Amino acid sequence: MRSFFLMNILLTLVWVALTGKFEVSNFLFGFALNFGVLYVISRGNSDLKYFQRVPKTIGFLIFFIKELIKANLQVAYDVVTPRDYMKPGIIGVPLDAKSDLEITLLANFITMTPGTLSLDVSTDKKTLYIHAMYVEDKEAFIRGIKDGFERRLLEIMR
Repeated sequence: MRSFFLMNILLTLVWVALTGKFEVSNFLFGFALNFGVLYVISRGNSDLKYFQRVPKTIGFLIFFIKELIKANLQVAYDVVTPRDYMKPGIIGVPLDAKSDLEITLLANFITMTPGTLSLDVSTDKKTLYIHAMYVEDKEAFIRGIKDGFERRLLEIMR
């Protein structure tokens, strides 16, 4: 998988150099173009994890940006309005993530979202404790983490 990623980056750099436009949009276009070319060339290859992970990674980043914007707006609205809408709580979320890397990435993405903070992981690595500013329903919050961040992250990592 690493070789496909490196080939894609190298071909993208060649694309950017040949076109002479050193812009982010040209880099992204070259990356997408070379991704398609590499996919067509390697269709007979049995190791196609790279071609499954890239779209999932892009989907995860779009999901994260959407959640980031939503959380920022929620916190900003609470700060600007005179009424306090916070219902803080500490929730224990059971984990499907097993490795230290998976748990660390999940905890960091949760912490980067305004209004949530990863506090601790249980010693058996089966529960992640999260402080949240807005906990209307504990079960809905847990479902949101498991079906949102954790599921998407594990699809990429495994």
